[in-house]
Amino acid sequence: VTPRQLLDRDTFSKSDPVCVLYTQRPGSHQWREFGRTEVIDNSLNPDFLHKFVLDYCFEERQNLRFDLYDVDSKSPDLSKHDFLGQAFCTLGEIVGSAGSRLEKPLTGIPGKKCGTIILVAEELGNCRDVATLQFSANKLDKKDFFGKSDPFMVFYRSNEDGTFTICHKTEVVRNTLNPVWAAFAIPVRALCNGDHDRAIKVEVYDWDRDGSHDFIGEFTTSYRELARGQSHFNVYEVVNPRKKMKKYLNSGTVTLLSFAVEAEHTFLDYIRGGTQLNFTVAIDFTASNGNPSQPTSLHYLSPFQLNAYSLALRAVGDIIQDYDSDKMFPALGFGAKVPPDGHVSHEFPLNGDASNPACHGIAGVLEAYQCSLRRVQLYGPTNFAPVVNHVARSAATVLDGSQYFVLLIITDGVISDMAQTKEAIVNAAKLPMSIIIVGVGQAEFDAMVELDGDDIRISSRGKVAERDIVQFVPFRDYMSGGPGAGLSMSGLAREVLAEIPNQLLSYMKARGIKPPPIPPMSPETPP
Repeated sequence: VTPRQLLDRDTFSKSDPVCVLYTQRPGSHQWREFGRTEVIDNSLNPDFLHKFVLDYCFEERQNLRFDLYDVDSKSPDLSKHDFLGQAFCTLGEIVGSAGSRLEKPLTGIPGKKCGTIILVAEELGNCRDVATLQFSANKLDKKDFFGKSDPFMVFYRSNEDGTFTICHKTEVVRNTLNPVWAAFAIPVRALCNGDHDRAIKVEVYDWDRDGSHDFIGEFTTSYRELARGQSHFNVYEVVNPRKKMKKYLNSGTVTLLSFAVEAEHTFLDYIRGGTQLNFTVAIDFTASNGNPSQPTSLHYLSPFQLNAYSLALRAVGDIIQDYDSDKMFPALGFGAKVPPDGHVSHEFPLNGDASNPACHGIAGVLEAYQCSLRRVQLYGPTNFAPVVNHVARSAATVLDGSQYFVLLIITDGVISDMAQTKEAIVNAAKLPMSIIIVGVGQAEFDAMVELDGDDIRISSRGKVAERDIVQFVPFRDYMSGGPGAGLSMSGLAREVLAEIPNQLLSYMKARGIKPPPIPPMSPETPP
């Protein structure tokens, strides 16, 4: 936190500023004090050393308020000190800004310029390394009466209290005493909790169909030893303690064939590196929504409250907009007869401009949606494929990781072009895009659950989608109505957006795209 050009409230010297951070619980409007910086004496341009460590959730709107005071006494009571101004923002706004650096004017004292505040966010690197290991074994004990053994290994990390926690199981290699297991990747945290000298215990078993696997033997090592890679240090005798007789040597050996480690990139590495999220909205204008002039319609525009379409759009859009620097959002409709000639369209621009369907901000999208309702005739059928392909065409032009596309489809139901939509999604899974479907109304949403692909990955004509890119959420699960509606909307946004960071990472990883190196954090040098 770096304020600049603060007000001077002291007569004989400069102000002695402190910054107080307030946060809100999700869905609550109450500000709670989160923490304070140190006080810096006699400075209108203080460089606070104290850093605030916050948990970051992409899928939540995390409101922050920074208040500055000129400290006049030892009292912890803020009302005893002079107020110097304040700034409001969200954590998403800071991390979504170029280089995760946000500069805002300080306000709150009428008629006075209060200076500015510079906020820089940095992700804590809590051991993001991932190790890739491969092992083989030699001359393991024969445990099966008829064939050879079917060996597999189980890895345990040791805990502070001397107990062990399982952290990896290899696959079973059938019928051999000299298995070569497949290489596997594991976060270094999982293997040793970041402590390179902590013991790692490995047990070797012979697999049995009935689950009563036979113990062959065990050995211990540590991350530091494994990190030496393939060498005579990394050949281990597999010992069964129950067999330690005079003639017993071991029950075979295990050899480390290869070891590699690389840092796992996070969602924020890409956002800080400049990846923009492009947000497109597609709204269902089919007749099954009901006549918009009737209060029973899902599209009814009441002067008193937002309808389900507007609420869902706001809940998701308010969070995503922090990651899109131009705040221009293409907005499409499908399933209506459109002017001038009344033909049925499945990808018409809500703002009426086919050459540029982008609206300014979420407010602009809501406005265009309300104008469209008065201009088009609700019709059918409910076809998703055209809007999916519309966004896919844009995504196909930027495959370098600088942009990632998120399509929000809000619909009341039963899809008419399932086969075409599946094909469109399978093709889109190769592209930098994700699809969010929010189902409004009381229809059966079975088909949407199938598109979601959480349980069974979606396929079309025998081709399986290479990534899971669809997230479906029924709006009614979050419709509490009444005063708590805001809370349920933050729940809807959480549910809908929770998968986006990992979907973005899965695309970058599949394409081998690494985030650009990040310059060291400094409030003074804008990126």
